[in-house]
Amino acid sequence: MNKTLVASAVLAALLPLSGLAQAVTEQSSEHRYQLDFHVNDAALAALLPQGWEAAVATQGPAKDCNLRLIFIDRIAIFGSDGKAASPASERLVYLAVPVRQTATGTTGQMILHGLTDHAADAPGWFGVYALATAETSRSSASHKGTTTGREDWAFKAASGERLSLHVEYERGAAIKGGGETKFFHPGDPSRYQVFRTDQTLDIQRNATTAPPDHVHRFSYKASGGKLATLFDGTEKVVSWDLMPSYTRTITTP
Repeated sequence: MNKTLVASAVLAALLPLSGLAQAVTEQSSEHRYQLDFHVNDAALAALLPQGWEAAVATQGPAKDCNLRLIFIDRIAIFGSDGKAASPASERLVYLAVPVRQTATGTTGQMILHGLTDHAADAPGWFGVYALATAETSRSSASHKGTTTGREDWAFKAASGERLSLHVEYERGAAIKGGGETKFFHPGDPSRYQVFRTDQTLDIQRNATTAPPDHVHRFSYKASGGKLATLFDGTEKVVSWDLMPSYTRTITTP
C-alpha cells in the first residue's frame, strides 16, 4: 500500500476523535520494532528525576524489562486539524522507561533519550531528542504461507551517539492491542502527554513466555553519550517485538 493510501486510511480511522480536537497534538501511523532490555539498575536510576523509579514487571512478557529501545518509522503524520504535517513522515528511535512515582504510585512511561531525522523534533516536546542521520530499510517475502522480513536501522548523531539494529524474522500470529499511557516529561514530571494507541503486536522472541522463536538473525549497537552508560555490555534483551501496525494519537492536557 502506498503512503497516500496509508494516510487516507489512517485519517479515516481517526475521524471519530474529532470531538477531542481541542486536546489533540498529533496523530500518526507507524511501523515499530521494539527491544525490551534489562539494563544496569543503578545507571538507569541516575537518569530518572528525583521521586521516580523504574516500574519493572515481575511476570508476563514484559518481566524484568526496565528499558525499551523502540525503532519507529512514522509513515504518516497528521496535525491536530487532521491535515498532513510538514514533513509528513519521520524516522526515530527512543529509549522509554516504565516508571512509577514513589510518593503517589502513579505509573506511566518516560522517554529519556532519542535520535530523530526530523529537525523540528530535536529536542522536541520532551526535550531529549538529538538530530541524527537515519538509514532504514525493510523488506518482506512470502513463500508457501510463510512470511519473512528483514529490517535495518542506523542512526548517527553529530554528538557521536549511534543506534543500529539488524533483524531477520518470520512473521507470527499478531495480537490486537492498544490503550492509553501517560508519558511524563523527564525534566518536569508534572507535565505529561497521553498516547492513545491501536496496534498489532507480534512477539517474536521472549525470555519469559517462550513463544515460538521467530528471530533468525539479530544484532544491535548502541554507543556514545548517555547511551554508553546504559549499554555497557551487561544489558540483556528480554523481548523482541514487531509492531507492523501502530496508530498513535497524542493529547496534551
